[in-house]
Amino acid sequence: MDPKYGERYRDLFERHWWWRARSRLIVDLLRRLEPAQRWKSILDIGCGDGLFFPALAKFGEVEGVEPFAELVNPANPYRNRISTCPFDEHYRPDKQFSLILMLDVLEHIKDAATALRHAVSLLEPNGKFVITVPAFMALWTNHDVMNQHFVRYTKSSFREVAQRAGLRIDEERYLYHWTCPVKLGIGLTERVLRTDPKPAEVPSFAVNESLFWISRIEQRILTPLSLPFGSSLLVVGSKANV
Repeated sequence: MDPKYGERYRDLFERHWWWRARSRLIVDLLRRLEPAQRWKSILDIGCGDGLFFPALAKFGEVEGVEPFAELVNPANPYRNRISTCPFDEHYRPDKQFSLILMLDVLEHIKDAATALRHAVSLLEPNGKFVITVPAFMALWTNHDVMNQHFVRYTKSSFREVAQRAGLRIDEERYLYHWTCPVKLGIGLTERVLRTDPKPAEVPSFAVNESLFWISRIEQRILTPLSLPFGSSLLVVGSKANV
């Protein structure tokens, strides 16, 4: 994790249009998927400082795992619910979870299938798994470099990882459709000018609010149509062969 990104993480999550729109989308999704008795236990993998915990706590008991300890504030009221360790075979909680989230995590992991297989092993037989990842290598920009991404996925390439990991895909759809031409232009400009990666920043209030509402309106109108493009991919899954 780049130190500069770590410093900006909370501000980006709380104020940046992209993070805010994604959070609202995930909450809407969980409301639709929520079982009658709520989820008993929720695991947020790559949870950072537990910034999504207040929203997730409305759906069940939540805990998380974060490999970058510098992102977790010791004074965080949720600190005792966050395990700061690598997400690998050494992370062995003494239970399974009825809901697991990996929100923009797998792109940071070189062996994504192994990590996802481990995550699926922590899911209850009838549990739900929610994943978001960046989409399409054609949309690669300095943002991916700055955040140490290994790959951007398509539905097809993610299905291969899911199959190897034992995850059955129940829903899949691209998100942030309007950002595709923007990111294509940014990537082309960066390659031509050979610009260096820079940490993301929150834009001015007017721009930030405008892009947030553009994204939210798009989520309501276009995303349900399952358009074949977008700069992010959302997958809802469950354990295969159950």
